[in-house]
Amino acid sequence: MKGEILHLHLGQAGTQLGNSAWELYLLEHGLGPDGRPDPNAPDIGDPGSFETFFTETSGGKHVPRSIFVDLDPSPIDEIRTGEYRNLFHPELLVSGKEDAANNYARGHYTIGKEMVDNVIDRIRRVADNCQSLQGFLIFHSFGGGTGSGFGALLLERLSTEYGKKSKLEFAVYPAPRTSTAVVEPYNAVLSTHSTIENSDCTFLVDNEAVYDICRRNLDIPRPSYEHLNRLIAQVVSSITSSLRFDGALNVDLNEFQTNLVPYPRIHYPLISYAPVISSSKSEHESFKVQELTFQCFEPNNQMVVCDPRNGKYMAVALLYRGDVVPRDANAAIAALKAKASFNLVEWCPTGFKLGINYQKPMAVPAAPEAGGLAPVKRSVSMLSNTTA
Repeated sequence: MKGEILHLHLGQAGTQLGNSAWELYLLEHGLGPDGRPDPNAPDIGDPGSFETFFTETSGGKHVPRSIFVDLDPSPIDEIRTGEYRNLFHPELLVSGKEDAANNYARGHYTIGKEMVDNVIDRIRRVADNCQSLQGFLIFHSFGGGTGSGFGALLLERLSTEYGKKSKLEFAVYPAPRTSTAVVEPYNAVLSTHSTIENSDCTFLVDNEAVYDICRRNLDIPRPSYEHLNRLIAQVVSSITSSLRFDGALNVDLNEFQTNLVPYPRIHYPLISYAPVISSSKSEHESFKVQELTFQCFEPNNQMVVCDPRNGKYMAVALLYRGDVVPRDANAAIAALKAKASFNLVEWCPTGFKLGINYQKPMAVPAAPEAGGLAPVKRSVSMLSNTTA
């Protein structure tokens, strides 16, 4: 028994990320859009343990353990009318009447305050349904009003009610070139200030960086949010895959925190994912384990714009999926340590954590011209805490 994980999706960014993430989870577990096992699903071998993410009803339907919250009704109405309307429990889609208008204070103090008790109540009901709740995955953006303000408020409440559970955030950080509102930097600063004490580990994703990855590696001239979200969903999925599938070296939520966070306040690891490649090119590549590992350390594959070659690595977690054996992974790491451009800090010489999972990565099927990710045999996600 691995323990259950509760997904919280806040604001528009969180909701849309959640859509892509659940779309991928359904594929990986061979479920249809209504949460029942899909008879036409390709044979995936081991369907994995559903209990981590889904509650099974007596009728054989799987209901996600996730709560969508937005102060603005439209993103959640999209779910209520969209392809997955029969998947989610209608009581766990919480929407307000008026949005936070990109204003941190509205999300945190005025409008958010009225909704937070309602949301905590729903969370408590889902949590009481779990046998051993392992933690929360929280998806939100730092730029919008709901994501930053309400996200910070909810994290404060979660810390008081579920102090011992691990809380991992996936946060979309505002980027200067792809900004949608003038006040994003203010929201981000306020939100960071109030969440730094309450979250155990925050994975930052920078829209600008993910845009560049889509442009460069998937040849999509103008990527849409859907492309970005599917790419981020792959990373989320590989982080949680060891909780759902069998593998040689499995990792649970608490281990991320133990291995990646040297001091409680430095909990912002960098994510990168390889291989990001379009279906048209993937047939000409071999994807050796070592190649993929080196690709992760290229600044081009990182989800935040920064150059880690200027800083030092404090800790690195490499999560492999698919056809990988520990020997190859260890060889790749040894080769990496020998490179001159790779610096670990002096006080943490053994900064590597490995996770290996036999379930191969799935990609959401898309037409080749739509520029989807190619289905590949193996993939690597790297989470690293660096000083850059």
